[in-house]
Amino acid sequence: MAEFRQAGEETPKASKHPSAAHKPALLYNHKVGTQATLQHAVDRLSAVRREIAKIIVGQDEVVEGVLICLLSGGHVLLEGVPGLGKTTLLRTLARTMQLKYSRIQFTPDLMPADIVGSMILESMDGTKILRFQPGPIFAHLVLADEINRATPKTQSALLEAMQERTVTSGTTTHELERPFLVMATQNPIEMEGTYPLPEAQLDRFLMKILVKYPSRAELGRIVERTIQKEEEIPVPVMDRDSILEVRSVCREVLAAPHVQEYAIALVMATQPEQKEAHPLAKKYVRYGSSPRGAQALVECGRVLALMRGRFHLSIEDVTKVAPAVLRHRIILNFDAHADGQTPETILEAVIQEVTAQASVA
Repeated sequence: MAEFRQAGEETPKASKHPSAAHKPALLYNHKVGTQATLQHAVDRLSAVRREIAKIIVGQDEVVEGVLICLLSGGHVLLEGVPGLGKTTLLRTLARTMQLKYSRIQFTPDLMPADIVGSMILESMDGTKILRFQPGPIFAHLVLADEINRATPKTQSALLEAMQERTVTSGTTTHELERPFLVMATQNPIEMEGTYPLPEAQLDRFLMKILVKYPSRAELGRIVERTIQKEEEIPVPVMDRDSILEVRSVCREVLAAPHVQEYAIALVMATQPEQKEAHPLAKKYVRYGSSPRGAQALVECGRVLALMRGRFHLSIEDVTKVAPAVLRHRIILNFDAHADGQTPETILEAVIQEVTAQASVA
């Protein structure tokens, strides 16, 4: 592990012992190598974002969140009205990173076998054999479009594969190739004939990102691209091996104890039965975030820190990812709905108070 020192801190003097004569040089070389690795990873991620920007106008927070989930090894739930580029984003990401992409359109009659695959009967040399036919879940990037339209049985089959990263057929277990990211979408404006995901299953998603309407300037750029004669084509800038390499670099980002305590304080503040709970959480929250929330805050924050060119996690990184990490992990009570409270309003107050306490400490 590379050694980090504050600016202006003196370098320890070399020992007079002969065996220690080369230690400062070795430390310096290790640090240079680590910084080079960091810069290489940052450059790769910046290139990916540039290629995505050729197709997707704006939506910087959405693109950043999806990349964070991919590098953290988690899954992402996007919520937004149709036509905001959710499907285009994942297809562009697959082309830019040279990953296998599949799309599953969820409907009420979709069966679990339509997702994970099924056994089929084949004839070979006059004999009948059973062979497993993989479903669309066997891809690196899987788009689960309008997941709330499928029945709970089908939803649970997808969520089980997301959690275990394996598919079992008969007595055989099939591994899903890494990296593996499921991006599920929900349409919030049509609730008739849908099956909302249970809160316990929502916890399986690392992030829930709200896809908002583009601004006036962004909408103008979208229209301009529509009438262009030639369509922009993203260029592949990464592959599977380089993604796994960057993912390993993310694990080297340091998380200081006070930053870990900040992430824990955020989660505890959402749990109404805790003495550290925020007053709004005690009044309006039925169930607060699970321990997965604290894990996700640190993991997503570390990836964000790397994307910002740092090898250490800061409180600002955790604050940035907190809304997307926690908004689907708190369950409101009836009083909250009656008073017009939402997870956004409660999290805003929680983050503000916990951040103020951390700055005083």
